[in-house]
Amino acid sequence: MAITLNNHVFKGHRALLGSKYVTYGEVELPTRYEQFPLSSSGFDWGNGGKASQQLAFAMLYQLSNEELATKYATQYTNSIVSTLTSRDWLIAASEVLEWIEENCETHSLQKLTPVNKVTKKVKKVKTNVVKEICKELSITQKNLAEILEVPEGTVSSWAVKNEIPRLGKKAIEFYILNVKNQKIVDSYRSFKKLLEAS
Repeated sequence: MAITLNNHVFKGHRALLGSKYVTYGEVELPTRYEQFPLSSSGFDWGNGGKASQQLAFAMLYQLSNEELATKYATQYTNSIVSTLTSRDWLIAASEVLEWIEENCETHSLQKLTPVNKVTKKVKKVKTNVVKEICKELSITQKNLAEILEVPEGTVSSWAVKNEIPRLGKKAIEFYILNVKNQKIVDSYRSFKKLLEAS
């Protein structure tokens, strides 16, 4: 069983291109696949699928025990994990423990570590995918439109709708990959010049 601290939080982040990360106390949350082999492909949220249930189990297990986490993973998925619809979210350990106290049988609670109750509920962080991409690449929406060779109004409409079409995402992926490769080539050239100078 994990040691819980009052300031510990579960944080979820869905990367621009679909990868999902969940941490607890700034450390990656283990999938606990050995104890609960439901989804070997990692975590998910915003739905009631197997990967969401895997996340629910891992969160409950982190603060309780295997028996409780197994018994209530589906219920926690339906009431909490499936409601996490934003790309980024935070849930305090105390909020999970509060849910456990309210929804689980009392005999399962004996092994829990007490945490001060906090009245804050799930904090959903709203982000805009276009703004996040521009921030990540240190460019403007106008620059993004030029890079993708689309009208500036197209990028603006993506920002308003907060979604990028599949082909737009692929083009951005290729651009990011190209930028990374160019940095590698540049560093290699710098290294080569340094060797030639010495």
